[in-house]
Amino acid sequence: MPESAYGPRERMVFSAAQLIRRDGVTATGMRDVAAHAEAPRGSLQHYFPGGKEQLVNEAVDWAGRYAGKRVARFVAGMDEPTPSGLFAAMVRQWTDEYATNGFAGGCPVAAATVDCSGSAASTREAAATAFTTWIRPVAEALAGMGVPAERAEPLATLMISALEGAILIARTERDVRALTTVARELGPLLDAARS
Repeated sequence: MPESAYGPRERMVFSAAQLIRRDGVTATGMRDVAAHAEAPRGSLQHYFPGGKEQLVNEAVDWAGRYAGKRVARFVAGMDEPTPSGLFAAMVRQWTDEYATNGFAGGCPVAAATVDCSGSAASTREAAATAFTTWIRPVAEALAGMGVPAERAEPLATLMISALEGAILIARTERDVRALTTVARELGPLLDAARS
């Protein structure tokens, strides 16, 4: 997110998401966010009067919206959209990142979910909303590819659950094996769901 395109508030939300995906909610400090965003520390209180809880919740919301918007880009990039092709594109985003940048980052929504035991109820709710914000466009894309409406949302949930679990395993193993496995194994099941 280039500094010139966004103001300090937007940069801090983006930075919070980036730090949460790397370090988790608990280890992400407000000062770290301000430094990462190259924003004045005093602006934290101005833009986020609800403190860290508000900032984390907005970062999680941003991440859910970002993931949801990526779905349309993945579909648009396919010559013949298929459920397996969509899932492969979702997985490839992560295998490409890990090949380029290493295994330091994960999904900020998942990180917030893992840290929920020590977080406010509003953060758990923000994470749940973010997952819904991501599941909905995946389900809509599947329905547009011929998956019956009653199966689209359950399969979207399966795709995101498998992806999130594979990201966790990949980061732990420092290997993309789990990611490539879920793409290979779920692909035929997803394509078979089309009517």
